[in-house]
Amino acid sequence: MSASKTESGRYKWFVLVMLTIMYTFNFIDRQILVILQEPIKAELGLSDTQLGLLTGLAFAALYVILGIPIARYADLNNRKNVIAASLAVWSLMTAVCGTAMNFTQLFLARIGVGIGEAGGSPPAHSIISDYFPPEKRATALSIYSTGIYIGIFLGYIVGGVIAKYYGWRMAFYALGIPGVLFAVIVYFTIKEPIKGQSDPDIANALDENGVELKTPSLVEVIKYLLGKKTFIYFALAAGFNTFTTYGVGNFLPSFLQRVHDIDIAKAAIVLGLTTGAGGFIGTFFGGFLADKLRNRDMRWYMWVPIIAGLLNITPGLILYLTENANLAMVMTFFTGTLTAFYLGPTIAVTHSLVGPKMRAFASSILFFILNLIGLGFGPLFVGLMSDALTPQYGDESLRYAFLATMIAGFISLVFTILAAQNYKKDLAEAKLN
Repeated sequence: MSASKTESGRYKWFVLVMLTIMYTFNFIDRQILVILQEPIKAELGLSDTQLGLLTGLAFAALYVILGIPIARYADLNNRKNVIAASLAVWSLMTAVCGTAMNFTQLFLARIGVGIGEAGGSPPAHSIISDYFPPEKRATALSIYSTGIYIGIFLGYIVGGVIAKYYGWRMAFYALGIPGVLFAVIVYFTIKEPIKGQSDPDIANALDENGVELKTPSLVEVIKYLLGKKTFIYFALAAGFNTFTTYGVGNFLPSFLQRVHDIDIAKAAIVLGLTTGAGGFIGTFFGGFLADKLRNRDMRWYMWVPIIAGLLNITPGLILYLTENANLAMVMTFFTGTLTAFYLGPTIAVTHSLVGPKMRAFASSILFFILNLIGLGFGPLFVGLMSDALTPQYGDESLRYAFLATMIAGFISLVFTILAAQNYKKDLAEAKLN
C-alpha cells in the first residue's frame, strides 16, 4: 500500500473520530437538561408536561423543520463548514440555558439549541458515507452514532455532579462553552470529501458523457424517497422506537429520584454508566452485526433491530415495575443496549437507497420523521400521562406513563417487518442520482 493510500486510510478514521466527538457534544447539550430537570423543576416551579416540552418538543420543533433546508444547503455546498457553524451555535445556546429565569426563557434557549443541532447529523452522515464504502458504512455510521451515548454518559455524570455541588446553571456553562472551542478545531482539521468518492463506481455521480450530474431538486428527492416503501416503513419504525427511547429516557433520572429515592449525583452516575455504556455497545454492534450478516441476506439490516426489540420487552417491563432500586438500575443497562441497535442499520439502509448527492438530504428526512415522532412527542406524552396520573398514583405515575410507551415499541416492530419485506425490491430498483 502506498504512503498516500495509507495516509488516506488513516485520515478517514480521523474524520470519523472528529465527527463522533462532534456528535458527543450534540448529545451532551441535548440531554443535559434531562439530568438537571428535577432541580430546575423545583427552582422554576415546572410541571412534568413543561419538562416534556423542554426536553422534547421545544428542541425538536425547529430541529426537524430546519434540518431539511440545512441538509439541502449542505448537499449543494461545503458540509464541513455547516457542521462547524452548527456546533458553535448549539453549544453557545446551551450555555445560554444557564441564564434562564423562567419557563419561557428556558424554552426559547432550548429552541436555539435545536436550531444549531439541525445542521449536525445530516451533513456528517453524508461525509462519512463518502469516506467509507457501502460494505463498511453501517459500521462507520454506528461508530459515529455512539456519540449519542458518549454524550449521554458525559452529560449525565459531569452535569449531575456539577449540579449537585455548584448548581444546575453552572452545569450548562461548563458543558456548553467547550463545544464552541471544538467547532474551531473542526473547521480547521476536517477536509470536505468528493461526493460519492467511496461508492463502487464513481461514475454514479456522472452522466453518460462523464459530466457531473446536478444535485436533484427538493421535489425530486422527496418524490424519490416516498417511492421507496422500505424508507417510509423503516423511518416510521425508527420514529416509534425513539418515541419510547426519548419518552422513557428523558424521564429516567426523575424516575430514579422520585420512585427509588436516589439523589441526583448517584442517578447521574448510574445512568451515565448504564444507558451510556449500554447504548454505546448497542449502537456499535447494531451496525457491525448488520454489516457482517449482509452477505447472507441484505434484510439483516432490519432483522437485527427486530431481534433486539423483541429481546428488550422483558428488561423493559422489569425496569418499569420493580420495587427494587438496584434491579431497576441494572435493567437500564439492558434496555439502553437493546434500544440502540436500530440506528446504524437505519441510516445505512437509507443511504443504500439514494445517490451521493442525496445523502445529507435523505438523512434530514429520516431525522425529520424520527425526531418529530420520537423526540417531539415521546417526552411530551410521558409528561402529560404522568401529570394526569399523579393525583391517583403520586410519584409512581411515571411507572404507568412508561408502560404506555411500550405500544409504540410494538408499532416499531411492525413497521420494521414491513421494511424488510420491501428492501430487496427497492434496493434492486434504486437509482443513484
